[in-house]
Amino acid sequence: MSLDPLLHLLCRKARFSHQELGELLAIPPQAIAERIAAWENDGTILGYHAVINPEIAGDTAVSAFIEVKVTPERGGGFDRLAMRVARFEQVVSCYLASGGYDLMVVVEGGDLREVARFVSEKLSTLEGVISTATHFRLKTYKENGFLFEHEAVTERLAVSP
Repeated sequence: MSLDPLLHLLCRKARFSHQELGELLAIPPQAIAERIAAWENDGTILGYHAVINPEIAGDTAVSAFIEVKVTPERGGGFDRLAMRVARFEQVVSCYLASGGYDLMVVVEGGDLREVARFVSEKLSTLEGVISTATHFRLKTYKENGFLFEHEAVTERLAVSP
């Protein structure tokens, strides 16, 4: 089953008005408002956010992607430990993943040392965590469907023989 067309549009641009969404989907704006309200109430829509370009906004926070290997718990699998990890304020996202590790954790901190302290003092000391591998974000090219590209303005001198 694919994503509802209205949900898809909201994921791409949450600031569409009900009128605009209604015109795009040929649905009355009141019906759009009711569907969105129902999704907000039942937890389908958890929230809204803006995608910010940190370079332009002057955000100097550091982001890291942390691969975490864990021991699954009897009767709970990965869920209990993953929820413990997800509740840390430094954790932006936490995913169960396939491959060579179990959890992919996205963390933000004020600087490299703050992220390192989180990993060494909080994350890696949790019972059930076997190992971690931290990868720092150096540059963002695309996030949540938005490209972070700037037209490079280069002034070239004319070359004539």
